[in-house]
Amino acid sequence: MDLYINDEFFAEENAPSFLLAKPDVKVVYEDENILLADKPQGLIVHEDAGESVDTLINRVKRYLYEKGEYIPEQEASFAPALCNRIDRNTGGIVIVAKNAESLRILNEAIKNRELSKFYLCLVKGVPSPREATLTHYHMKNEAENKAIVLDKPRPGARTMVTHYRVLQSNGRFSLLEVELETGRTHQIRAQMAHIGCPLVGDGKYSVNAADRKKGFSYQALYSYKLRFDFREEHSLSYLKGKTFQVEDVWFAKNGIPDALAE
Repeated sequence: MDLYINDEFFAEENAPSFLLAKPDVKVVYEDENILLADKPQGLIVHEDAGESVDTLINRVKRYLYEKGEYIPEQEASFAPALCNRIDRNTGGIVIVAKNAESLRILNEAIKNRELSKFYLCLVKGVPSPREATLTHYHMKNEAENKAIVLDKPRPGARTMVTHYRVLQSNGRFSLLEVELETGRTHQIRAQMAHIGCPLVGDGKYSVNAADRKKGFSYQALYSYKLRFDFREEHSLSYLKGKTFQVEDVWFAKNGIPDALAE
């Protein structure tokens, strides 16, 4: 006896895993070559030991799949790829390449520092001076997944450079704009703590128990602005000089939050 089973019976089982990710991608900018996604805090960019389905890259794949721009069944289909990473508990702009040529160009541009990345953050205290460039040396404590900040070079340590300026301060807390020249692990968090101005809500480089009671479940750090500073001519040259930013950063909507005025 022959038994017929409709293909729909197997549809969910055979569906790509990225279709199980949430259908939620906040698009800052998109064209045929790239997508700039605003990653929410608490979401990881790629899978790890704790989460293998709901990641930023899977959300992007689902978004492009449902638009008909990503067709994994096709042998020559390019899988969307992230060009930069942001920590789980940091939010902001992540660059997605939609094709191999864009991925190559963007990776090279990042290597050559042809992308300018700006962050907003809230810190405890007031940095002095109110605008400066911090140069330190970075090592990593692998056991604690924590950056070690050194004032002088040491074998194995890598230089890290951060530019900051105070946008607003109430004397106890300050809102900063920060530009990264290098991209070391936890660079902003570790350097600001090193100069005595740790980020609000940061439990790794500061004590955040009081901050959490004031609504800061994550460190107040957001990669809110990106500028393309390409020096060579290529297929993405139309982006040269363009700046894109997230307009609605939760902890900086109206300057320093009222919760920190108490």
